Amino acid sequence: MGLMSTRDFENYSDLFDLMMSLVNPPDLLIYLRSSIPNLISQIQKRGREYERSIRIDYITGLNQRYEDWIKDYKARLLIVDVDNIKFENKPEDFQLITDKIDAELYGLFPTE
Repeated sequence: MGLMSTRDFENYSDLFDLMMSLVNPPDLLIYLRSSIPNLISQIQKRGREYERSIRIDYITGLNQRYEDWIKDYKARLLIVDVDNIKFENKPEDFQLITDKIDAELYGLFPTE
């Protein structure tokens, strides 16, 4: 498989930049922040064969890239600490998250 030419890369890059200039950010971005041990636990719970070979250094690097990206995010943002908020299996945590979303989007329910 050959490499992309500089000209092709610049064309695709220009097209990407143009498309991104026309796209508005979402009304609210929800970022699920997790520690590496929690990420590994979630991967193991899913039991997907193709995920078993993911190396910890890859997960760590990817997690750091997300953290680096989110710290410069300029639009509306809700960060959920999924190490401590287990909304997928605790109804009270799910309610907490939906209340926070309502508060961010509609000014309903005060946030803590």
